[in-house]
Amino acid sequence: MSPEPEEPYLRSGQVAEQAGVNIQTLRYYERRGLLAEPRRSPGGHRAYPPGTVALLTVIKAAQRLGFTLDEVAALIDTGRRHPTPDLRAQAQAKIDEIDAKIADLTTVRESLTQVVAAGCDSLTGCTCPDCPLPATALADTMY
Repeated sequence: MSPEPEEPYLRSGQVAEQAGVNIQTLRYYERRGLLAEPRRSPGGHRAYPPGTVALLTVIKAAQRLGFTLDEVAALIDTGRRHPTPDLRAQAQAKIDEIDAKIADLTTVRESLTQVVAAGCDSLTGCTCPDCPLPATALADTMY
């Protein structure tokens, strides 16, 4: 009688290569609870199920969409227990967060454009006539 075939598995290097991450990322995600600790092969190697590559792809995609690893972990954990209707609400919250960052960056860009247009030459002692830097007056009082 021949032994039963073992489940298919992937070694760390195979998973990392297929998912486009490095091996240390796998270990880190295990420590963070994003990936379950893999079983060990008879030779002692980490033995990841093939679905690990898909999970890593989802994690990386969620990060590109702006979710933090904590947020991704919460979504994955909830999704493992039951479907995640919160995903839509989480996505909307992330959109709102991104919109706020865009507004802040737009303000910063406008301020820097004014600095360039005014010809500012120093953060603390600008000599341009209409310096838009609000810190200039403050700097004069501090030094």
